[in-house]
Amino acid sequence: MNKLIKGFLMACLVFFSMVAGAQSVEEIKQLAKQGNALGQAKFASLHILGRNGVEVDNQVAMEWMKKAANQQLVEAQVVVAAMYDRGMGVKADKKQATQWYEKAAKQGHGTSLAILGRNPTAKGSIKFGYQGMRLNAARAIPKEYAKRFLMQK
Repeated sequence: MNKLIKGFLMACLVFFSMVAGAQSVEEIKQLAKQGNALGQAKFASLHILGRNGVEVDNQVAMEWMKKAANQQLVEAQVVVAAMYDRGMGVKADKKQATQWYEKAAKQGHGTSLAILGRNPTAKGSIKFGYQGMRLNAARAIPKEYAKRFLMQK
């Protein structure tokens, strides 16, 4: 009976690790070095979140996230923008942040459009605080998007 339970538990662990798209740090690093945009974003995400034995290092995170963003990975562009807004790993630079939000907006990224004040659903009779939204988004985006990147296959 114990062997049956152990076998079942082992099968569950294997299944869930496959479903989660679990990759080792070395696998992710190798993909990043090979120029894979998602691999670069994942490697940056490990440094943003401090996961899997990787220490938090926002400078390294920015370096790799920028590489992914330069390959037109829209979510990476938004993270780079937010990191410039907050000064995470780089000196805070609203102009650079806006340029990155612009790149993402050109690809139709809704949050970027809203941050730039171009989301038609946010306009109308209600006064919308774009600056407040931008500040809140810049706080949340790096970690939230990093979690999303790590869940992707």
